Formats: sequence, structure tokens, C-alpha cells
Amino acid sequence: MITQKTKYALKALAVLTDEYDAGRKPLQIEEIARRSGAPKRFLEHILLEIRNAGILRSVRGRNGGYALARDPAQVPLSDLLRRIDGPLAPLPCLSTKSYQRCEDCADEESCRVRRLFAEVFWSYLLLLESLTLADLRGNKIDSLPELPELPQGQHAG
Repeated sequence: MITQKTKYALKALAVLTDEYDAGRKPLQIEEIARRSGAPKRFLEHILLEIRNAGILRSVRGRNGGYALARDPAQVPLSDLLRRIDGPLAPLPCLSTKSYQRCEDCADEESCRVRRLFAEVFWSYLLLLESLTLADLRGNKIDSLPELPELPQGQHAG
């Protein structure tokens, strides 16, 4: 599950992706907050963190603000999620970037818990690694199958 912080980051980056596509100038935090629906006080910290990762650039001055530093098609969403939320894997022994052997596991090869989660996680990871900021435009998301509707009062997670 992604955090609220990541949701705000993605909403802000969707706005900045639209601006990148239109070739417009950087946007001030107030405008990004207004258009994304993310609170300004959270965005200040989030955008600074993303800028420090090299995904955004900031411009000072009267016409300053934030803009994408790279083509949205070159920014994997998985990198952004890892930067904000940490490892993506449900178990540390499945992580591709932050691998750690589980302390309570005698043998990873025969670990039933690891094997159960590995197949689902790798499928999830393959899809996630294929998504970029450019996919926030909606074209890839629009082609995904519709999720089944849950009966009222039930949650999918």
C-alpha cells in the first residue's frame, strides 16, 4: 500500500507532467497544491525531497517554482515509490534494492512464506517497473482491465 505522502507526490507530479508536456514555465507550490488537491504544507517537504532525487528542478525568483528535470517517460514510478516509501517488497528477503535475509529463516530456498509472496510480488514489480511518470497521463492506465466491483462495505485490502 502506498502512503498518503506518495499519493500527494504522484498528484503533484501529474500536474508537473502536464506542464512539461505543454512546455510551460515552472509552477509555484501554491499552484501545484491547488491543481493537485495536495496540502501545501506537505508539498513543500515532498517536492524538496523529489528535487534532491534529481526528478525536479527548482527555479528561484518571481517566475520561479518547480518543474520536471527529466522527460516523464524516463522517470520510473518504482524509483519514486522507493525514494518516498522505502522498499517495495512485502518481505526483506524479496527486495531487489534493499535485500536482507530474514532473521527467523533457516533456508530461503524452502521458505514457504517467501515462495508464496515471491510470485505475486514479482508480477507486481514487473508491472510497476514498467510504469513511468508519463503513464500518469492516463493512456496506459486506461488500457488496464476494470477491477471487479466489491459489495458495499467490503474493502480490497
